[in-house]
Amino acid sequence: MSENTMTDIVYDIPEKNDTLERHTLAVVVDNEFGVLGRVVGLFSGRGYNIESLTVAEVDEEKKLSRITIVAVGTPQVIVQIKALLERLVPVHKVYDLTVEGEHVERELALVKVHGTGESRVEAMRIADIFRAHPVDATTESFIFEITGRTSKINTFIELMRPLGTVEVARTGAAAMARGKGGVRLEQSS
Repeated sequence: MSENTMTDIVYDIPEKNDTLERHTLAVVVDNEFGVLGRVVGLFSGRGYNIESLTVAEVDEEKKLSRITIVAVGTPQVIVQIKALLERLVPVHKVYDLTVEGEHVERELALVKVHGTGESRVEAMRIADIFRAHPVDATTESFIFEITGRTSKINTFIELMRPLGTVEVARTGAAAMARGKGGVRLEQSS
C-alpha cells in the first residue's frame, strides 16, 4: 500500500493568504430604484464589510450611476466580491481601481469643533496646516470642511478630538484612475 505524498498531487493547491487588502471598486450601474439596496445587500448577506460607499448619477442621458466602494478583505474575498457584483443585473461593469493602476482617491469631511480661548486658536492653526476651511463659525464652535486622502482626514480628526470635536460627517471615498484610461460609461446590450 502506497502512501500519497504532496508530490503525487497533480493539481495546484492555492496557498492560503489571510492578508487583508484594501480595494477601491468603481461600479457602473443603471440609475434605478433598488440598485443600491441590491449592491449593499450583496455585502451584508455574505458578512462582508463596506469601509466606504459613495453613489451618484454620472450620466443623465444614459441613466447611469457610479458607485465607489472601498472594501477590505483577503484577496479571495475581493475576487468573490467583484464576481458577485458583476453578476447583478443592473451592474454594467466593475473596475478594481487598486489593481488597474494608480488612482486618485479623495474624501470630504465636515468636522465640528467646540472650543473657546486657546483651544479655538489651536483649532484654527491645525485647520490652516491641513488646508481645512471654516464653513461656519459661532462664538463657541467651528465647522471645518476638509478634503483629501482618508488618512489625512483621519489625522485631522484625531488632532481636533482633544480640542473639542463634537460631530463628524464624511462623504466616503471618490476615486478615479490616473492617466487616459478609466471607467467607461457604456450601457451593455
